[in-house]
Amino acid sequence: MYLYKELKSEIFEKYGHQHSQNDTGSPEAQIALFTYRIKHLTEHLKEHKKDTSTRLGLQRLVGKRRRLLDYLKRTDIERYRAVLKEQGIRK
Repeated sequence: MYLYKELKSEIFEKYGHQHSQNDTGSPEAQIALFTYRIKHLTEHLKEHKKDTSTRLGLQRLVGKRRRLLDYLKRTDIERYRAVLKEQGIRK
């Protein structure tokens, strides 16, 4: 599998709201994890253009990330802007 436990904990530690390894539920940590998975699936689909199940999974992930970003924008605009800048997400 492409997403090992160590890599996941590293993502949560780096992008978690409180910058702790146990912070897996904050929007920043979830968005970082979704962004990593989206990049991986995008690279996969460049090679396997007809893989429709992966394409559907990618679209669901993008939608989940979009909803989390919308939530963050509604609740705390400064954290939202920081996440966009940190992750390199275009809006």
